[in-house]
Parts: sequence; C-alpha cells; structure tokens
Amino acid sequence: MVEATRVPTAGEPYDGGAVAALRRIAFLLERAREDTYKVKAYRAAAAAVLPLGDDDLAARVAAGTLTELPGVGRSTATVISEAARGQVPARLATLEREHSGPLTDGGTTLRAALRGDLHCHSDWSDGGSPIEEMAFTAIELGHDYLVLTDHSPRLTIAHGLSAERLARQLTVIDAVNDHLGGAFTLLKGIEVDILDDGGLDQTDDMLARLDLRVASVHSKLKMDPDAMTRRMLGAIRNPRMNVLGHCTGRLVTGNRGVRGQSRFDARAVFEACAEHDVAVEINSRPERRDPPSALLELGRDIGCLFSIDSDAHAPGQLDFLVYGCERAEAAGIEAERIVNTWPRDRLLAWAAKDAP
Repeated sequence: MVEATRVPTAGEPYDGGAVAALRRIAFLLERAREDTYKVKAYRAAAAAVLPLGDDDLAARVAAGTLTELPGVGRSTATVISEAARGQVPARLATLEREHSGPLTDGGTTLRAALRGDLHCHSDWSDGGSPIEEMAFTAIELGHDYLVLTDHSPRLTIAHGLSAERLARQLTVIDAVNDHLGGAFTLLKGIEVDILDDGGLDQTDDMLARLDLRVASVHSKLKMDPDAMTRRMLGAIRNPRMNVLGHCTGRLVTGNRGVRGQSRFDARAVFEACAEHDVAVEINSRPERRDPPSALLELGRDIGCLFSIDSDAHAPGQLDFLVYGCERAEAAGIEAERIVNTWPRDRLLAWAAKDAP
C-alpha cells in the first residue's frame, strides 16, 4: 500500500527527488477526492521535470527559472525546489499529515488478500492519467495485475474507444508489459456498455482479444424494470461477459449529485450471474457504494462470485479498493468468492470461461 508509515515534517531530509514528490502530492490529492484541476498541475509539473538531468534541474533551481518550463507554476516550482535541495516539501508534508492515513475502519484483512483490480480508466477515455501512470501506481500499491477497462464507443461523452482505437491501445499495453518485465501484468480489458437490447457495445472479435470484460449499464437508467431485467440478462448470457459493473447505477454522494438506483429483478439477475459464472462488482467508489447492502447480501446468499474494483479514473483512486473491502467484510463475503483475490493465471482462465 502507498501509505506513509511515518508522517514527514517539512524541511527534514528528503531523497525522493522532485518527480517523486510531485507524483506523491498528486496521488494524495486524488485519494482525497480533491478537484481535478489541482491534481493536473502536479502531474503536469512532474512530466515537465522528468526529462531534466540533475545538473539542469539544479541550475534552474539556483537561477529561479523553473516557471519557464511549460506546466510548472509557482506552487509546483516551490515543491520542485525544496525536493531538489533535499528537503521534504512543505506541501507534501501537509498532505501526508491530512490524507495519508487509513480511509476506512475495516476491510484491511480482505484488502491484503486482493491481488489486483479489474476496473480502471486511463486518459484514452475519461480517466485523467496515461496508461503508464496507472500501471506504475498499481505496482506501488502492491498489485500483481491491473485490468485497463476504458469505455466502449457508444459512451461518447467519456470518449469511448472504437474497435480501431481499442486495437491501438492493446499494442500500448504490450509495450508497457515488455518494459515492466513480468513482475506485474497490465491486463487487456474494457468497460463495455450494455445496450438497450442486452448486446455488448463492441465487436465480438475485439472482445475476444481481451483478457477480461466488465459490462455496465450507463444509459436509460430509469428504464422499466422488466425491460431493464431483460437487458441485463441478455448481457450476462453473452459468453464474453465476465463482470457486471455497478449494477444499479446509483450515486449516493459526490460532485455529480445524487441518483436513484435502477429497478430490475435482482434475484433473476444474480441467479443468472451465478449460472453463467459472471462476477458481481462491488464498486469501491465512495459515491457509488454499488450494489446497495441489501442487494450485496442477496448476491451473497444466491452464491455469486464478486469482484472488488476501484473504478479508478485517476492513479490515487486505485487506493479506493479498501472501501469495497470494508463492505464485503461487513456482508460476510469470504475472500475465495472474490475473483481478484485469485492469482493472475487462475483469473485469466476463469475470464476465458475455462475455469474448473
């Protein structure tokens, strides 16, 4: 876990370097759900400083010319200068004190059992950071794997990926994995829209090229309950589907406002998930808490598998998993029924519908 075991004090010795300080500040801001514009300033500054050699950076610090670099403002220049001088930046110390502690009272035992995360987004769709940054942060959090699940083409507001763009993304994932050398695996996935008729919003050929597929309803959330049930059952019966994402679509808090849950025959949907070996997602985003507790317990009693996912749209949000773990522990769901506690090879065999 990327959590400080000791809160540093501003000005004390620091050997992490300017890029590490900027990335850590961005991570903590995202973890605390601060405004995106604040985060982008620090990630942009990290990207601006990264190509500089130590001598060039030191010269700019000494000359006070850091703000001449595109993407570096006064606040980020202060952080860079303090880190380059070997001191804990004051901004970093403040955020460590305010936001590096535990996010929940529970869930830590189950969180330690998770090996990865099956649902996250990059700047290829509506996420805020490059694929590489999501992968590096997952490694820092102790993941063995991370499934990249950018949106499908119908979700134009989220810059969903056409088949052609998704194919290009797969080559980037291959390159990232080649660079990482095998200790961690970035897996190929999608959050594919469940269409009105229960179809999946991507070609079958492209879905077949992926390691894992999360399918979610994003539109017409107030559809008649019978029609919504048929819609979800159609998707669940598709052999390409692996995880039912945020099944009710509700929002309980947050800057997007509050949204009621979709209505459907939850027993029929969860029985179909159990029959077709589809995991029900426990979405860890604090504003979702989806499925609601009553449905989570129903899925438990029916015998569903589950996946605890961050649905991260920024690197710091990858640390949200413990929220879902707390809810799963409270519902008495054992680790063996949570597919992302499984080793990578077992997960992949299950996702290919070849699990024993």
